[in-house]
Amino acid sequence: MSRDETRTLKPAPAAFVRQEQPQPRSAWVTRLVILGLVLAALNLRPAITSLGPLLEEVRTGLGMSGSVAGLLTSVPPLCFAVFGLTAPRLARRFGPGAIVCAGMAAIAAGLFLRPYLGGTAGFLAASALALMGIAVSNILMPVIVKRWFPDRVGQMTGLYSMALALGTALAAAATVPMTRALGGSWQTGLAVWGTLAAVAVLPWLVLTRHSSTRAPKTRTIAQEQGSSAAPASALSITRSRTAWALACYFGLQATAAYITMGWMPQIFRDAGVSAGTAGVLLAVTMAMGIPLAFVIPRVASRLRNQGPIVVALGLCGLMGYAGLYLAPAAGAWAWALLLGVSNCAFPLALTMIGMRAKSGAGVVRLSAFAQSTGYLISIPGPLLVGVLYQHSGSWGLPIGLMAGLMVPQLVVGVLAGRNRTIEDELG
Repeated sequence: MSRDETRTLKPAPAAFVRQEQPQPRSAWVTRLVILGLVLAALNLRPAITSLGPLLEEVRTGLGMSGSVAGLLTSVPPLCFAVFGLTAPRLARRFGPGAIVCAGMAAIAAGLFLRPYLGGTAGFLAASALALMGIAVSNILMPVIVKRWFPDRVGQMTGLYSMALALGTALAAAATVPMTRALGGSWQTGLAVWGTLAAVAVLPWLVLTRHSSTRAPKTRTIAQEQGSSAAPASALSITRSRTAWALACYFGLQATAAYITMGWMPQIFRDAGVSAGTAGVLLAVTMAMGIPLAFVIPRVASRLRNQGPIVVALGLCGLMGYAGLYLAPAAGAWAWALLLGVSNCAFPLALTMIGMRAKSGAGVVRLSAFAQSTGYLISIPGPLLVGVLYQHSGSWGLPIGLMAGLMVPQLVVGVLAGRNRTIEDELG
């Protein structure tokens, strides 16, 4: 037997996974999956953005110190990083749909409980429960899209990214009016968001209880040839340059987003803008993600290289920061719009996660690694901006830091946007 013939008979490594193909299924199941994705995405940020407008009332009601309240800005990315690491193992054992269902239930329970447990410790513990549900669902959203809609990754990523942006803006804008309408109690104003999470449990509960709705399983080439090689989920993803580029890009865009959410209103207020207008400007920035989160993933999925989109979004961010530095009040609306466009690096990062792996198993690993590592990278940013502002007494240094961080974000984003997959790199 020739050397070439011997080589062709050897089983391929399990790291090489066949591309999943969409399989025929009933229309109602597909619609239910889409509904589940949208409802889950709506619940991935209200636990965070509903707290900001009522933070002063929460501090007073719980006797929370200023330092503990300040640390609350870093708790979400920390929980996302820590709990997100458990998502791949849980998904392999129970299935992604079941874990998203459990995640929605955890969000609902945490939001219902945290205002009424009494004391700071109970509030933080219930918040951590909700954030745990958000963390695992964050990781598995790209996986659900890849498994159920492998031929429509951009379109479906855009849909749930748009729903995520809508939930973010809705919670920030509606929490205070709803609190007043429900009697003025901050406990009720925070707990009401648990109802939305409870509704999101229902479609996933149906999907996980019916065998006909299970997503297609991935078979590796090695399995098809009868090999007992390790599954694709065992890929050593830390050896992939693309995975690291995606993780850094995700972390830097998350840093920019948390700094914007936490500090942009204060920048405008210090420039002479009223508190009410500063809040509206933040809502405008967040609302920009609603239409663009649907458009950008669809465009990105049609391109072999997403680098040009990375550069366009980064330039918008740099222009927005320059405006905040030079004329924060005079051009406030323009800077809010530009930073809103720049923040759409988030749906772009999610789209690239779905495109940089060939299989559902690869997307699970890549999503968990990129998001967990990225959220760890994002933790110091908002705290460092606060420290610089406190010690300098002005916004010059903090805005310089924001603009400076945009440069490495552009570099790693261009690297992450190259047309390659982690299976190719690790093979």
